Amino acid sequence: MKKGIIGKKLGMTQIFDENGIVIPVTVIEAGPCAVVQKKTVENDGYSALQLGFEDKTEKHTTKPLAGHFKKAGVSAKRHLKEFKLENAAEYEVGAMITADTFAAGEKVDITGITKGHGYSGTVKRWNNHILRMTHGTGPVHRQPGSMGANSTPSRIFKNKKMAGQYGNDKLTVLNLEVVKVDAEKNLIAVKGAVPGARNGIVFIRDSIKA
Repeated sequence: MKKGIIGKKLGMTQIFDENGIVIPVTVIEAGPCAVVQKKTVENDGYSALQLGFEDKTEKHTTKPLAGHFKKAGVSAKRHLKEFKLENAAEYEVGAMITADTFAAGEKVDITGITKGHGYSGTVKRWNNHILRMTHGTGPVHRQPGSMGANSTPSRIFKNKKMAGQYGNDKLTVLNLEVVKVDAEKNLIAVKGAVPGARNGIVFIRDSIKA
């Protein structure tokens, strides 16, 4: 990984390219992120940068974290994330990483937390069929159905698609294309959808496959 930044998903819109073709994009407020800590091979056994995003007041910061930010010489940050960058040695603590780290045409991977749907049944969670809406199949038409054989194996196998918590999971979408970068407003427009709700925090890195 050579590039990384923390951002906030603002929502979706569309952009017209030079040929007049409509491109659906997700707009992300990317940075500016401060380098809060620098991990080195000598001290930590690996090379990485800890980035901080979005200022917050000292009043809402714990004393250990306040000391952590004071040592770095940066204001208190709401979100922290570590990126194992190949060129981490080139950055100094207190440096700022902005949206122009990425350029239009590049491929990126974006990680976010999906929308939570709470405890959901199998029809909503796994797209199961409902029972026929005729006599003799009620009273519950959205039940999960057979749980498997009885005497053998006398249990339900792991990963059986059942009711449970739906959403609110960490998800990474690979190979999204950066369509536009506005360095002045710290905005990045990415082609396609990005996991999470509006104002959700996302982590952007250069694509591992491209």
